[in-house]
Amino acid sequence: MKKKVADRSARAVVEPSFSSVSYLWRLSRLLPAALLLVGSVFQFFTPLNLNGSPFFVAAPLIAAPVSSLGRTVAFGGAAFVSAATLRFLAEINGEDSVVRSMGPQLTTIAFATVIAALVNVLVRLSSERLTSAHEVAEAAQRAVLPTPSKHVAGLRVAARYQAAQREALIGGDLYGARSTPHGARLVMGDVRGKGMAAIETVSVVLGAFREASEQEETLSGVARRLEEALVRDRTDRDNTDEETFVTCVLVEIPTGHQVVRILNCGHPAPLLLGGDGSVTPLMPSTFRLPLGLLELAPSPGRHDTWDLPPDSTLLLYTDGLSEARDATGTFYDPAARLTGRTFPTPARLLSILVDDVQDFSRGLTEDDMALLAIHRPAPTPATR
Repeated sequence: MKKKVADRSARAVVEPSFSSVSYLWRLSRLLPAALLLVGSVFQFFTPLNLNGSPFFVAAPLIAAPVSSLGRTVAFGGAAFVSAATLRFLAEINGEDSVVRSMGPQLTTIAFATVIAALVNVLVRLSSERLTSAHEVAEAAQRAVLPTPSKHVAGLRVAARYQAAQREALIGGDLYGARSTPHGARLVMGDVRGKGMAAIETVSVVLGAFREASEQEETLSGVARRLEEALVRDRTDRDNTDEETFVTCVLVEIPTGHQVVRILNCGHPAPLLLGGDGSVTPLMPSTFRLPLGLLELAPSPGRHDTWDLPPDSTLLLYTDGLSEARDATGTFYDPAARLTGRTFPTPARLLSILVDDVQDFSRGLTEDDMALLAIHRPAPTPATR
């Protein structure tokens, strides 16, 4: 959970949406050719004391960061040939002043092409390093936050992690789904803070969950084990930050799938989506503190139990979903947005939900978003 109690504030800087960035990128690749055309037209239709050489010089420089080395050099060559052709035509027409002025301009265009080629090489080297770092981060994501199986204890499962920044892959949100002797057990959580410390805490919580979900008889026991793991990690790392905590929701769906048991430790309430389009927030009967703060209230309390009808889907999410805002500052309401809608698969639900949030916020999400959907299939006629 990001620090919201005391110092959370909305971003004031408006960033371009991903679709706008993609459009501008495609436009920039056409700009060098447009500059060559504008330079030639400018040369022909302006007084002799004016010329289009600035457009010719700019063409390879603009191409350098967005095109290949070959294209960059080709634009520089085209600019040089265009300027040389215009100089030749001026010489034929006896325009000596134009001929004299364009001599240094040809040298400038050639020099600009060399500089553009060097810039292109540097950009490519930087891009390769960034790609390598991205691949390492992706491998780290798979190791720290593996994708759950599509089928867990007879239930259909889908998960999605959507970073607020496209370049980022992992942060403080976490999820997990396991088939255990107690049925399907799931966790959704959000670590306060960001950076490596948050990622380390994610690893600690998920590691403890994998072990505790197999061994503990109750969700309260699982919560206690997660709390103990956080305390040990805090001691081992000599972490004196008492504000390190994790909002968390633990879920158990016993064999038979008739009910769902939920222990909510300060996390947004899950949503139960019915096959008829109904949406029910599963609010906890008792408020419980997040993990890492249970020393203030040692017992995490008992779980709540709800019916889990056939063809229903349980949606777990972090506050990156419910705190997304539109241009007017209105928060995204997943219950209202999903009411009256049905989805063929949990994976399709998450894809539609992510797209809807992006449209609602115009791509300007401020927080990472983790989603986990668990669907109880309706019995087939042969099994009724």
